[in-house]
Amino acid sequence: MIVATAIVNAHALLQLVYVSLIAGVGICVVYAVAVIGVTRSSEHRRADRRAASALYGALATIAVAGCCWAIVTGIAIMAKK
Repeated sequence: MIVATAIVNAHALLQLVYVSLIAGVGICVVYAVAVIGVTRSSEHRRADRRAASALYGALATIAVAGCCWAIVTGIAIMAKK
């Protein structure tokens, strides 16, 4: 059993699990917010509610930017290692 603990770094493995879980759920939530923003913006635009449409459009833009930031950050982290 001592050999197995020397080979496997349990702390690093646990850190990998919780960081990837948080990142995966976080990206899914941010993408869902982007979809909601685009959908609601389109609905309000058709109903001629320009202010609400602009706010939902801004929400969608910020969420898409967050998704792009996460993708670029993930690629940069992988490329560094």
